[in-house]
Amino acid sequence: MASSIYRGFFLFVFLFSFDAAISSSHGAELGSARVVFQTNYGDIEFGFFPNVAPKTVEHIFKLVRLGGYNTNHFFRIDKGFVAQVADVMGGRTAPMNLEQRLEAEKTVVGEFSNVKHVRGILSMGRYSDPDSAASSFSILLGDAPHLDGQYAIFGKVTKGDETLKKLEQLPTRTEGIFVMPTERITIHSTYHYDTKVDSCEREKDILRRRLSESAREIEKWRINCLP
Repeated sequence: MASSIYRGFFLFVFLFSFDAAISSSHGAELGSARVVFQTNYGDIEFGFFPNVAPKTVEHIFKLVRLGGYNTNHFFRIDKGFVAQVADVMGGRTAPMNLEQRLEAEKTVVGEFSNVKHVRGILSMGRYSDPDSAASSFSILLGDAPHLDGQYAIFGKVTKGDETLKKLEQLPTRTEGIFVMPTERITIHSTYHYDTKVDSCEREKDILRRRLSESAREIEKWRINCLP
């Protein structure tokens, strides 16, 4: 019994150390902001790596806050490789307002890093110019080491792998180098929230309940024990 507990403890420590080493070597730490894309096949939630690609994160998050990705779509679904979001300048069905257009027209300097292209990673699309990334980005559906150091990684999926699996099962067609879905995969709407704020709100609710319970208990003691 003792030996099995020891082996289990050793395995836990090993796995924890291994994960910590990966995070440390890549330097990719998730910020507290979360974005949710609501598609016709389910939700996809992701977070950002502000310490890895700060300018890219700022640009993409601003587009999200402005509603720039609403009515956009995934133009590319290449099973085991990428699901790519279209550039919002041409991918939306709704017209853009001036503020959305001004942000969407911007390009971001190539913020290349040593973070690896593995399933769930978010990686900017671009042309041959390394500083040409705008609003199109890919969600990795598998490991793609040949992309490492060539495209700016700025975040990763935190929830919604089941949605990605649904997308991978859709029928596709090939156009040049692109594998594309035969039907439109629409990003109907988006929203964002902050995990720190939400966590604090829950903690404040718990604290308020405990303080209320303590106050009632103290009042009961006062009535029973004090003149």
